Order: sequence, then structure tokens, then C-alpha cells
Amino acid sequence: MKFHNPSGLPAPRGFNHGVETPGGGRLLFVAGQIGCDQRGVVVSADIVEQFERALRNAVEVVGAAGGSPASIARLTIYTTDMVEYRSRLKGLGQGYRRVMGRHYPAMALLEGKGLFEPGAKIEVEATALIP
Repeated sequence: MKFHNPSGLPAPRGFNHGVETPGGGRLLFVAGQIGCDQRGVVVSADIVEQFERALRNAVEVVGAAGGSPASIARLTIYTTDMVEYRSRLKGLGQGYRRVMGRHYPAMALLEGKGLFEPGAKIEVEATALIP
């Protein structure tokens, strides 16, 4: 396996941002990404801003492996507040399209009591097929 930890993301502790498998097409498993900057600081208390940054972070890992947003085959989205998520769907959709365009992979959305990083309201993990 090959591990991808781009310099534009915080240094991983106890995980890798991306794990690539060998084969014809390569599968890349992107670890859960929150809406944080390179220092690991959550960018905003706003769920829309966190979501867009988390997506950008996931796409950055995919790009480090040679892929693009269109390479992403699966996204799993975790939120700490489904009511807030639903109430902000329009903004979340706009943020999604700014990052992913009109590419819509298989997705799942789950609500959890909390995320590891205090202040994080959303986390995104992905699986990508790298040509």
C-alpha cells in the first residue's frame, strides 16, 4: 500500500489521510476529514463552511494520489446535528457544487453524538478510484 499525506493538511496522528491499493485501477481510501486548516484548526463554527472545507480536504488527498473530484466513488458524511444539517441544505448543496461540481458519487449521511475534534460539526470520508 502507498500512503498519501499531503502537506496542505495537518500531519496525521495515528492514521493516514489516504491509503492507496495496487491493481489496475487503484482504490484510495480517504480518512475522515473535518473542516480544518493546515494547522488542524476548525475553520468556522458554521456547518456550511466546515462542510465545504472538509470536502476540499478530502479532494486534496485524492489529488495527491493523482485523482480529481470525479475520481471519488463514495462519500460518507457524518454530522453531529441532523436538524441543523437539514436546515442548511441549500448552503450545503452550494458548497458541495463549488468543490465537486456536478459529480455525485454514492453517499451516506449519518448523525453521531460527537466527533473527535471539539467544535467539528461535520466529517467526510471518501473512497476514490484512481486511474
